[in-house]
Amino acid sequence: MGILGAGVGWNLVRQGAEVVFIDAGQPGEGVTNWTFSWVNASNKTVRKSYFDLNVAGIAAYRELATTIGPDSWWYPSGHLRWADDPAVEAKFLRTAELLADWGYRVEVCTGAEVRRRLEPALTMPGETPVLFYPDEAWVHGRNLVGRLVGQAVAAGAEHRFGSAVRDIGTGADGSIRTVALSDGSSLDVDVVVNAAGPSASHVAGLVARPLPMRREPGVVTRISCAQVPFHRVMHAPHIEIRPDGDGSVLLHSREIDALIDTIEDPAELGRLLHASARHVVPELGDSRIVQTRVANRPIPADTFPSVGALPSVPGYYEAVSHSGITLGPVIGRLLASEILTGKRDEMLADFRPERFSP
Repeated sequence: MGILGAGVGWNLVRQGAEVVFIDAGQPGEGVTNWTFSWVNASNKTVRKSYFDLNVAGIAAYRELATTIGPDSWWYPSGHLRWADDPAVEAKFLRTAELLADWGYRVEVCTGAEVRRRLEPALTMPGETPVLFYPDEAWVHGRNLVGRLVGQAVAAGAEHRFGSAVRDIGTGADGSIRTVALSDGSSLDVDVVVNAAGPSASHVAGLVARPLPMRREPGVVTRISCAQVPFHRVMHAPHIEIRPDGDGSVLLHSREIDALIDTIEDPAELGRLLHASARHVVPELGDSRIVQTRVANRPIPADTFPSVGALPSVPGYYEAVSHSGITLGPVIGRLLASEILTGKRDEMLADFRPERFSP
């Protein structure tokens, strides 16, 4: 049960619907717990409608933090990005200009200003341009999912954790009727929301629905240290770094992701990430690797979310997205409303599941 499923279910329960959470594992322990969990729209400029959806996602987080309380999961401390390659740096600066034209807040600082004003523990040349996105954040995904599911269950939702979906039954008219679980039980249902993350294509296949997904694994490492010496999400040269709660730091790099198929030992990938992080934050030199995990990202074939009803299978809905962390609250709200009212929100017009239908 990840952020998308938890968000949809929580919103449905709040509006009086009967909800059953189903997961072969435990809430928040899957890909939601092994993602960089960066809430942003600055990396979503390939399509304006996608950017707008992510901006709405950030706003939805602020509203959610007010509703359920921000403690232990919401960290709106901003985001820093810089490069050590002139071509990459020029691209980042062009993107910042575009975002500013779209009304998105961004500040261009120097490395010296960042060390003086924001993050004194970093190493970077003093004249390096650094982009600071003050409205961005990071989320402790496992804690947030636990909070949403816990509140939903307290309000009457059921849960079947530790049981996988084995089959989905339909009636004579093709509409959803039952869900069979791996523990031998069966549920009578009117609606199924496929928020199965990397397994979404398999679940879609149970209703004969083609959902093409990309294979794009990512490696994430958690390290522990006596005290986290910085406060923000950072995209530094060759490494992505963020705090991960008390005494913990999370590391990721697309450059290291590219080595997954050639370096089979996740521990070695973790050591490479750790070495890169120490170049940026020397105080991490005494930290130690706690765990490294390679996880498949839930990315539809065209890289954009698949959200909403599938008209050919009444009662079947999808909530599948690579940007699940940023989009969780807004997709949860929009999809719950669509399920209960039948009205399709224009914000999701470019991301409808039927674009993958044969």
